[in-house]
Amino acid sequence: MPNDYDKAVYPEPPRQTPAVDKQTALPNPALILTKLFYYTVDLPVTTFRDTIDSIRSKNKLVYYHQKFRRVPYLTDCQEGDFTCYYEADMQWRRDYKVDQEIVKVIQERMRACQQREGHSYQQNCTKEIQQFNEVTKNFQSRYGDLGAYANAKRCLMKQKERMMAAQAQSA
Repeated sequence: MPNDYDKAVYPEPPRQTPAVDKQTALPNPALILTKLFYYTVDLPVTTFRDTIDSIRSKNKLVYYHQKFRRVPYLTDCQEGDFTCYYEADMQWRRDYKVDQEIVKVIQERMRACQQREGHSYQQNCTKEIQQFNEVTKNFQSRYGDLGAYANAKRCLMKQKERMMAAQAQSA
């Protein structure tokens, strides 16, 4: 550029200065709303969650496993103790459900092995098949032929009949 340039033709570039902050008597409404939301919603929820987490951290037990105490079997109940009869029946029902789930888990393992191995599953899944057969045999011997109204008393009578039949065969 020549030294004698015309300032009207080539003006100086504008300086980069910050815009002047307008000071008003009214505060920013967005700032008011964010603080209002924080103190009315966010802070109470966060403190509540922190207290619940601290309570859970103190309780080391896994909260989703309910543990029941073992109650006496039906044979241990005294005659006429209906509370004991009821507790033994409820214990039997819990045991029945647990045994059903065990059979389901073993069956799922066997089916997964069959799916994985394909046509050669009989050779490669012998352990799973044997375990499934054993579990179903035990389940059938304990709970089979009890009917729709199965309970602890019927199961006990079935076991008693099976014992008597085994003694009659051995004698």
